Amino acid sequence: MWRILRPDAVRVWNLEEVRDSLRWYHMVMRGERPAKYLICKKVALEIDKPLTSLSEDALWKLHREASSNFKALWRKTREGEVSLEELSDPKVSYLDLKVELAFRMLRKCEFCERKCGVDRLKGEKGFCKLDSNSRVASYFLHMGEEAPLVPSGTIFFTSCNSSCVFCQNWDISQDPLSGVEVSPEELANIMEYLRREGAKNINFVGGDPTPHLHNIVKALKYTDVNVPLLWNSNFYMSLKACELLIDLMDIALPDLKWGNDRCALRLSKLPNYFKVVTRNIKLFYDSEVETIIRHLVLPSHLNCCTRPVLKWIAENCPKALVNVMDQWHPDYLVARYPEKYPDISRYLTEDEIKEAYEEAERLKLRWRAVS
Repeated sequence: MWRILRPDAVRVWNLEEVRDSLRWYHMVMRGERPAKYLICKKVALEIDKPLTSLSEDALWKLHREASSNFKALWRKTREGEVSLEELSDPKVSYLDLKVELAFRMLRKCEFCERKCGVDRLKGEKGFCKLDSNSRVASYFLHMGEEAPLVPSGTIFFTSCNSSCVFCQNWDISQDPLSGVEVSPEELANIMEYLRREGAKNINFVGGDPTPHLHNIVKALKYTDVNVPLLWNSNFYMSLKACELLIDLMDIALPDLKWGNDRCALRLSKLPNYFKVVTRNIKLFYDSEVETIIRHLVLPSHLNCCTRPVLKWIAENCPKALVNVMDQWHPDYLVARYPEKYPDISRYLTEDEIKEAYEEAERLKLRWRAVS
């Protein structure tokens, strides 16, 4: 059925630039290679004491060593030199280490760049208004994502570390108590269900998935389903969160919306936005995480945001696919109080959309297949 609804999801793989940009993702999607998290489970830790007995500094040192071992194994796996079936399961794995670190970070939360420092394990809440529990608003096969991702097994988590005044998912991003509470074991069951139903990937989204990082990582301990993992986020994460995720995610779907900090702070309440988000996207890209970058074109923001964003992508992530999104519509607070946001309280003009596309073309971005 999905082939009928989205025939472009099949045709897109005939394009050389898509196959070049998403080589690894395509192999995992087709079951020709194991997802990265499965490789993490095969990387052994050389320790003679429980992870719980180690200091956080010692854990991060161990993590850096294990990451190096992971990358060596991943590259051999990617090139077909090693099969995971040949390897035994270690007593303590790289994934176990990531779980321990994620829950350590939760005690003084620094998953996102806000670094609220609250103890969410004890029920304290920071900007995202979440304790240690995760809630899922919905999960289903999404037919509206970029063509290479369809059908995408999306899991919509509640809450967000941003506060966009125009959020189109405001009912879940701004209400942390919406949806249903799920345990890591239940989350693993959802992932397996979506793959059985035909999902080409597991798409962690929201809201934003970053506040739920600990439960997402732990859920991977309870499943062995071979499916690409996709991090669909505003990418306003801390460096430590990036380190935990990079070797787990087969593909990244970052949202690079603002070309300057002034617009980001006024309309999304995100301080130091451009430096943080571009730093994280570049870190993933340079670590060979295949990437589709989304940029939502906003009315009146072509010069201050769209042009600098597309320029940065061209200079820093030339092989990334880019979705120049033209589906803007006023929503949430902008729709309720248009007088407060006169610059974005209208729809895009045809000229604005045309100029954004022309800029992407001028910069030779890989945008046509996914926009």
